[in-house]
Amino acid sequence: MPSFPTARLRRLRSNPTLRDLLQENTVSLNDLIYPIFVEEDLEDPAPVESMPGVERIPERRLAASIKGIAAAGIRAVMLFGVSRHKDEVGSDSWNPEGLLARMVRICKDAAPDLVVIPDTCFCEYTTHGHCGVVADGHVHNDQTIENLARQAVVAARAGADMIAPSAMMDGQVAAIRAGLDGAGFCGVPIMAYSSKFASSFYGPFRAAAGSELKGDRKTYQMNPLNGREALLESICDEAEGADILMVKPALPYLDVLSQVRARTLLPLAAYQVSGEYAMIKFAAAAGAIDERRAVRETLGAIKRAGADLILTYFAMDIAREGF
Repeated sequence: MPSFPTARLRRLRSNPTLRDLLQENTVSLNDLIYPIFVEEDLEDPAPVESMPGVERIPERRLAASIKGIAAAGIRAVMLFGVSRHKDEVGSDSWNPEGLLARMVRICKDAAPDLVVIPDTCFCEYTTHGHCGVVADGHVHNDQTIENLARQAVVAARAGADMIAPSAMMDGQVAAIRAGLDGAGFCGVPIMAYSSKFASSFYGPFRAAAGSELKGDRKTYQMNPLNGREALLESICDEAEGADILMVKPALPYLDVLSQVRARTLLPLAAYQVSGEYAMIKFAAAAGAIDERRAVRETLGAIKRAGADLILTYFAMDIAREGF
């Protein structure tokens, strides 16, 4: 490599237009998925205090909200239901007339071209807040994946464009793939939450989705200090038939995202989770950082690390205001 003064790396930075032309990564609305919370039997939108700018959308207003989201240029949404019909196993999530199925139908009727992705899990639908069937004090893996397959088929019948299992059960992708294919939905893709960590950054989400629990999810979500295990999880999900792999959270795990990118040719998603969103919002409100620049920089870092898709609560802000 040549050295200074032959090499002057600033030559390519001094002209603003040239600097833009040489930008290696870009983030656009085509890269973003917008997570939203939908609550049944709610009269008016309910702001989430720990997530400034985010609110629970009443089911009765979902169609109007989705039309506005689509009109703003958002291409895909992730649906989280806030259920009033919880039980020990989350059976409302596989009820053809339950909240999950209704959300999907409303969204597809309101904006047929919008990609609708319901979260495939149970924490929003169980009385205990865990992501599956609890037996003898533990989440039972094999009973849970049977129910995940049932939930996925109901979502597909309602019109879901993609299934996104987030329960972190062993074999969940294979079970869902078999269920979808057996029901005639072999064309519905699966975006697997393949490397999902037991993270402290989920706190605001649990308040927003009404999925708080006593205890923790450490027996099925991964240890935040493990990297090789995350790669193994993603490799297993790919082998089971996942079409897209996801790393969640995003910023604290860019190393994992980069390593998964090096090991697979599948599209990759990363979830900029509620805690990441809240940190930027509250820091900006305190005058510590410039929110718009911080959003651009963090999403750019996620893209640079290898993500093709980014789930972010900033999607509507970006749609309204750009970068």
